[in-house]
Amino acid sequence: MEYKRFSDAIAVRIDRGEEIIEQVTAVAKQEQIRFAGVEALGATDDFTVGAFHPAEQRYQSNRFCGDFEIVSLVGTITEKDGAPYLHLHLCAADDTGRAVGGHLNRARVSVTCEMVIRPIDGTVGRKLNPEIGINLMAF
Repeated sequence: MEYKRFSDAIAVRIDRGEEIIEQVTAVAKQEQIRFAGVEALGATDDFTVGAFHPAEQRYQSNRFCGDFEIVSLVGTITEKDGAPYLHLHLCAADDTGRAVGGHLNRARVSVTCEMVIRPIDGTVGRKLNPEIGINLMAF
C-alpha cells in the first residue's frame, strides 16, 4: 500500500494480496484521522460482506471468491475508544455483471484498489445503541 496526502484528500493505492480494512485502518492511524469519507474502486478475489438483521441484532455474512470488480466501496472513518472505526460497504460484480454487496467485513485485493479518503475537520465517535444493536455515530 502506498498513499499521498493532499490538502483536502488522501489518495491510497492498495496492492494485490493486501486486505482493504487493514490498510485503511493503517492510514487512519498514521494520519490521525478522526472523521472522514471514503470512496474506492478496484478488484477483489475474496471478500465477505453482510446484511444486518435488526430483529436478531446480528449480521448475516456471505463470502465470495472469484474474479470481481469493485464497482463501489463507500463509507466513513470515525473513532471508537480512541481507535479508528471503519464503516464500509462494498458492491462487486462478477464477469457476468452480477453484483453482490453489503457491509464490508474483509476483502483481499486481486489487482489494485484505488481509494480517496477525505478527512473532515473534527471528531465523530461511536456509541452502542442497545435497542438497535450497532454502534451509531455519536456527536
